[in-house]
Amino acid sequence: MTKKIAVLPGDGIGTEIVAEAIKVLDFINSDMALDLEFEYGLIGGAAYDEYATPFPEQSLALAKAADAVILGAVGGYKWEALDISVRPEKGLLGLRSELQLFANLRPAILYPQLADASTLKPEVVAGLDIMIVRELTGGIYFGQPRGIRVLDNGERQGYNTLVYSESEIRRIAHSAFQIAQKRSRRLCSVDKANVLECTELWRQVMIETGKQYPDVELSHMYVDNAAMQLVRAPKQFDVMVTTNMFGDILSDTAAMLTGSIGMLPSASLDANNKGMYEPIHGSAPDIAGKGIANPLATILSAAMMLRYTFDCSDAAERIEAAVNCALDANNRTADIYSTGMQKVSTVQMGDAVISALRGN
Repeated sequence: MTKKIAVLPGDGIGTEIVAEAIKVLDFINSDMALDLEFEYGLIGGAAYDEYATPFPEQSLALAKAADAVILGAVGGYKWEALDISVRPEKGLLGLRSELQLFANLRPAILYPQLADASTLKPEVVAGLDIMIVRELTGGIYFGQPRGIRVLDNGERQGYNTLVYSESEIRRIAHSAFQIAQKRSRRLCSVDKANVLECTELWRQVMIETGKQYPDVELSHMYVDNAAMQLVRAPKQFDVMVTTNMFGDILSDTAAMLTGSIGMLPSASLDANNKGMYEPIHGSAPDIAGKGIANPLATILSAAMMLRYTFDCSDAAERIEAAVNCALDANNRTADIYSTGMQKVSTVQMGDAVISALRGN
């Protein structure tokens, strides 16, 4: 049965890194007869330039018809002066919302070959393997009302609304508990329940839902402490679950523990495991077109797609093993390069993964 994949390269380095991921998927598709089919669309700044909107109807229809979406990155200096309603990031938020991709999975894994690339001591981060589960379609990023208004005294005031319904919290809780069951059965819920009523409800619902998962040890941590603990002793965590904004911040913090944000993939899933797969880094307009971006996070995102949406774990494991082999062969893009390694381009890193796949 054909597996339809919508490909949205986006902006900046998005086109470069997605090209390498598709190259890897083309190889694995041919080698394992996975019956993958790709169709391309525009999103973000590229879509705005063509259609005067960052999320055109054509791209929405393409994404809805597909079984999964591969996305590069959105945004860049070129579009920063646009009204916030049509900035590239609105395309990404719209896609998440329209597809109801409420569960964002962000693994933070330190590859042993890159232990020296982390700014933390090797003994602190060696063996790091954390899964951060971020609620993706609610919270302060989507809450209404929001905007900028002028007060009676003429002063401008910006305002946003942090809001979560019980059902929104409960569904992300179920996702997190089920992921924890497949790992070390430890789940840390991160909130700010001592200050924010919204996250007081978050904690209450997490505790209630946890009663359905007696085999999972549930703990709680305030977000400020969680940020500190991620840097102090990150290996105390296995699975973390948190709100949209807190997850946005903590997952980027966890990413840097691994040495480079260019190494880390992500999956955003709906209730039926239809997903959007993207690297967690941005569009990096300062290096776009230079051929030096790291494509491994996007390639690993493609592996996550094979595992979570298409249930092709064998294919996913082959790609992940090939990435390890490419690193073992001392191939390094600029973001993970160190003396004595072989500095390679975006395309060359993709080729190194293909070479490893052939070897396997």
